Amino acid sequence: MATPRIISLDELTDALRAGEVDHFWNVLTEEYFGGELIAGSRWVPLDRVGREAGARQLDHGTTIVVYCSGPSCPNSKDAGNKLATLGFTDVRVFAGGLETWKADGRGVEVLPKSKAA
Repeated sequence: MATPRIISLDELTDALRAGEVDHFWNVLTEEYFGGELIAGSRWVPLDRVGREAGARQLDHGTTIVVYCSGPSCPNSKDAGNKLATLGFTDVRVFAGGLETWKADGRGVEVLPKSKAA
């Protein structure tokens, strides 16, 4: 089983710029999701990560980056481990999450309430 790789803000930015990220997911659970997304990402709650990967029939070599609210949030690491257990070999965890992204002065997209629920 491949181990998810923890990436920094700079590594995430470089990967996004280079077009190396196939899937970019905010994995906060419904309870904690406030509608904020890093541009280009989708909301896939932690409890739906496996189903999402299966429903989309993702190739196990696809690059998936997951993140949550910040360094103290376990969801991104949990999602990365779940994906690795399912056989995905290029899983990257942006452990800094929204907190680090916004602290660097970067903006976020905010989903309308109807789509965030």
